[in-house]
Amino acid sequence: MSSSTKPNMNIPSYNDVLVAHERIKPYIHETPVLTSRFLNDLVGAELFFKCENLQKAAAFKVRGACNAVFGLTDEEAKLGVATHSSGNHALSLSYAAGQRGIPVTVVMPRTAPQAKKDAVIGYGGIIVECEPSTSSREAVFSEVVALSGADFVHPYNDPRVIAGQATCSKELVNQVQDLDTVVAPIGGGGMISGTCLTLSTIAPHINIYAAEPLNADDAARSFQAGYIIADDAPNTVADGLKVPLKDLTWHFVKNYVTDILTATEDEIIAAMKLIWMRMKIIVEPSSAVTLAIILKNPNVFKGKRIGVILTGGNVDLDKLPWMNT
Repeated sequence: MSSSTKPNMNIPSYNDVLVAHERIKPYIHETPVLTSRFLNDLVGAELFFKCENLQKAAAFKVRGACNAVFGLTDEEAKLGVATHSSGNHALSLSYAAGQRGIPVTVVMPRTAPQAKKDAVIGYGGIIVECEPSTSSREAVFSEVVALSGADFVHPYNDPRVIAGQATCSKELVNQVQDLDTVVAPIGGGGMISGTCLTLSTIAPHINIYAAEPLNADDAARSFQAGYIIADDAPNTVADGLKVPLKDLTWHFVKNYVTDILTATEDEIIAAMKLIWMRMKIIVEPSSAVTLAIILKNPNVFKGKRIGVILTGGNVDLDKLPWMNT
């Protein structure tokens, strides 16, 4: 697919990715790639799990947050940084700001997992709570920035953030040769945009599939319609995937994504449990959507070598989704 781009849109280049990777290397892990013979046999494909759940702050978003924070001049950094986030970007920006020694304020939904709120506070972030809707997040956040003058690091619709997230797939293609396909979750589109940016440049033959909860399928509907459809407050166990696409991430989605596939809440929870049981690693529901859509669509993925990006592992262990509470 192809489409014209708004002339004023600041689209990051692959050179920005290379600069970002050098900038953030002291503050991130090169995360491992794990495999599971059981899951390979179950799917009928070769799965290579890029484990961003083992990243600093247990989330891929540290990559984009660090690129934004450490790309600021000393003068720009004085007033600190701020963002709105359901969790992983909030705690990742708090981690990055703490590494640089600058203040950080985050607007979070009051319903965000307590584990993610605790991580933000642990990294030195200040939380301002809002209602669990995109409109409330943005309204409360505008007041915060007006008062503080902090640099706004958008959770995903920011070229600095996308360039940082793109370093994940850059590592992946160096770690695993001859991939046919990469599957990554999609909410606002930061990770999928970074994946598109990298793969379209250095491995354009690789198909890119985005995985989305059926209960928050605005990206899938946008992809079919050809324009952004934004839901304000979807309800899904995959709390990191509730936000809508924006203009910058939509550019990458509409031009480079092969397809967007969805999974039900039960399918996401089952996939999450399967990863925990068979791979012995902790992933959050937003990560498990990737395996869920692979299991659901064997005709699409059978016989392929598939990179599967597990985006995070921040879970409230007292409220696991398969618990009857």
